Amino acid sequence: MRPLLLFTRLLCHCLLPIIAVPLAAQANDLSVAEMSPDSTSNVQISKVNGRAVLMVNGEPFSVNGAGMGYRDEAGIQRLAEAGGNAFRTWDTENLGTQLDAANKHGLMVLAGLAVGKQLQGFDYSDEEAVKLQHERLLSEVRQYKDHPSLLGWILGNEPNLMINERGQLVPADSRVYSVIGDLARDINVIDPQHPTTVAFAFTPTLAEDIQMALTAAPALQFVSLQAYGALPVIPQLVADLKLPVPFMITEYGPLGHWEMPSTRWGREIEEASGHKAKGMRARMQGSVIDDPTQRLLGSFAFLWGQKQERTPTWYGLFLASGERTSSVDELTHVWTGSWPANRAPAAWSLTLQGKTADRSVTASTGEVLAASAHIEDPENDPLRVHWELLEEVDIRSHGGHFERTPSKRSIDELRVSQKNAHFLASFKAPPSAGEYRLFVYAIDGAGGAATANFPFKVVD
Repeated sequence: MRPLLLFTRLLCHCLLPIIAVPLAAQANDLSVAEMSPDSTSNVQISKVNGRAVLMVNGEPFSVNGAGMGYRDEAGIQRLAEAGGNAFRTWDTENLGTQLDAANKHGLMVLAGLAVGKQLQGFDYSDEEAVKLQHERLLSEVRQYKDHPSLLGWILGNEPNLMINERGQLVPADSRVYSVIGDLARDINVIDPQHPTTVAFAFTPTLAEDIQMALTAAPALQFVSLQAYGALPVIPQLVADLKLPVPFMITEYGPLGHWEMPSTRWGREIEEASGHKAKGMRARMQGSVIDDPTQRLLGSFAFLWGQKQERTPTWYGLFLASGERTSSVDELTHVWTGSWPANRAPAAWSLTLQGKTADRSVTASTGEVLAASAHIEDPENDPLRVHWELLEEVDIRSHGGHFERTPSKRSIDELRVSQKNAHFLASFKAPPSAGEYRLFVYAIDGAGGAATANFPFKVVD
């Protein structure tokens, strides 16, 4: 997750909604579930009828996957049930368990190696640290290279992303690409059966970063790109770069927090879950779906799970309690051509005092406030609606790194009602000044959920 070119904000807000004919996942002749636990997957990149294709044990395999936020089998099983055929990781901390679960449920795994990031303080001028890292990562490759569900290796996630103390994008240390080059070279000797790649952040210097990486690391077999609002730009970027290798999209999803408008005091405004799902599907068309470049090997949606990043609901495809959002249903429709038997509800708006969040609503301590959420369920299931008030996150992370979940506050004198598809709440503003965010969750009782939130400020 990362900062992005300003033009992508304009692009993603100007894109017209696209109603695509649902596409089932491209048929894979290979049934991964039938592979022997003792066999080793052989993954190569070939050209079939002019198109770049991953070949797994000699059969074509088009990746329809997600970034895996679950470390248990149940979460991985849900991906298989939704029609996904692969997932990616960011490290090897729980890779053995994840690979075994993947094999059990017929999935492949693009495994991430935790190459040190300058953004997190790794110093590429420290030769001893670089050497120890190299040895550690090669040891991890040796440990897992023979697993039948291994698809390949990601040698670092967004090494080109660097933000200074003022929150500004600056060039990352280019020495990282030489380090990745040495790593790719040695991995290709140790494990010639699985391709290597690097996952790049979509920054203003992306083209230069890719060129530097491919020059310093000629052993890389494909490039991985990560984009949110900029997803529709990727095919043109690939054409302009004249990439000598194929590519994969290793993160895509809702509009990023850096792409959304903010309140006057700088708090990012999150889309309601219905708009997230609709927008993601529209951006997938012509990039993830119906790739015009003929060089796309597959894609991974972000995130198959839940995480805190600006809010607890921004990027996760699921709630912490396990319910799926309507974005999962959209992915299921793309991957299988069918909707789930019971679709998740969708939130379309949340207002406070009759205003939208871009109006930068401010309230006085103890003031009575009125909220209204527009939430619809495709089957008109009765919805259990829950309201929650959080303080805003105190220290904002960059690059998707750890961020502390904000503290929950009690909602004083909460009164709720419903009028058709509008769920109403009145409550007292907190007694202390500060920045807060009101959340609404709607649960359909069939495993689906809708979410929306509203940032506001309380003054004395």
